[in-house]
Amino acid sequence: MEMSKSQQSPAFLARQKRIEDAFNLKKPDRVPVAPVTLHYYPNRAKGISNKDAMYQLDKRLQAIKAVTIEHDWDAAPPAAAVGAARPWELLGIQQVKWPGGGLRDDMPFQWIEKEYVLQSEYDEMLANPNAFVINKLWPRIATTMEPLSRLFQMGGTIPLLPLSDPYVLPGFVGGIINQLGLQDFLTRMQELGQESNKNNQLIASYGIEMMQLGYPSIVGSHVFCAFDWISDCLRGIRGSSLDMYQVPDKLLATINMLIPSTIYGAVSMAQKSHINSSAIYLHRGSAGFMSDAQFARFYWPCLKALILGLIEAGVMPIVYTEGDYTPRLKYFQELPPKKFVMHYQDVDRREAKKILGEITCFWGNVSSSLMCTGTPQQVENDVKELINIFADNGGLIIDASVGIPDEAKPENVQALTDTVRKYA
Repeated sequence: MEMSKSQQSPAFLARQKRIEDAFNLKKPDRVPVAPVTLHYYPNRAKGISNKDAMYQLDKRLQAIKAVTIEHDWDAAPPAAAVGAARPWELLGIQQVKWPGGGLRDDMPFQWIEKEYVLQSEYDEMLANPNAFVINKLWPRIATTMEPLSRLFQMGGTIPLLPLSDPYVLPGFVGGIINQLGLQDFLTRMQELGQESNKNNQLIASYGIEMMQLGYPSIVGSHVFCAFDWISDCLRGIRGSSLDMYQVPDKLLATINMLIPSTIYGAVSMAQKSHINSSAIYLHRGSAGFMSDAQFARFYWPCLKALILGLIEAGVMPIVYTEGDYTPRLKYFQELPPKKFVMHYQDVDRREAKKILGEITCFWGNVSSSLMCTGTPQQVENDVKELINIFADNGGLIIDASVGIPDEAKPENVQALTDTVRKYA
């Protein structure tokens, strides 16, 4: 999704420079307003059910476009914060429920945490991760993939070389498809490919259209650090918390095994999107989830490696914190200045300015509760405080603490833009 300089409008160039200046701690013409995460706010604002937005991606993208123009933000919000429901349905995904997939039409999707990998299975997973994924993990998290497990198990017991002739092979393969019940699997995989291709085209068209309208895209990929990936997708918060005490060496070995793939996945996705940035969503590293000693041992090393790996590849890390990160600010002093940005949910603003004000841009932190239950004046006061603290050196981007909340009042969302135009 690239445009030549001649195709880039003055509005696009002005917004792009405004954000780049903030990233580089330069004082822009004014403070940018750029929500980095949108879940269901656009749907509510435009009268679309959450179910329709997840099953009809074109409706969701049109709603995002409409609210971006309406509130005159400085960037096009990423389209992928809410997953498309039909691919989840086709795969039989068990890790989430969604409106139309076990939840009411007006509900948000919900993560279903389980120990999809048992603590006793660490050794097996570490010894042969690919075999473990196909044989055990995928069938547990995606029921449609179960026949692959049976195919994998059968492949290890049948000598395949003698079957490699034109008389035997067709009958063998056809028999395997019938015996293992692969007809439904193959039909679903074909539809999954078609659905994924359609959604990818819609997202690409959305990005191009927003650029043509003057709104740059600033998030090229998204990624979890290795600890979060294990805790979110494999072990759950209970399992990963116990692992830090009961099997710390196996947990660390798995973290170290996953670090290269987190870097590769984020970089390759950013390169494919032609947007050289990656949002790192931090789920378990806040003060409420682990002690500082645990953060230093289990979390910071894999997060630091991911950030440095992205920087080395020329991809700007957008570190999206969730929870209280005031006690963790000191760690980010180890990173190179102006090479990453921080988006905050909960943090002591003045402490962040003191510790990281010369190192990284401050993004977000406008109270989500005020966005949902407060008044435009209260939102204005909160934004004005951020401007007073950070805007002297330019390293500030305005957003709510977790992006725009689903239940935010439109007049409070507009107050973000109105306040920066008034004071910055």
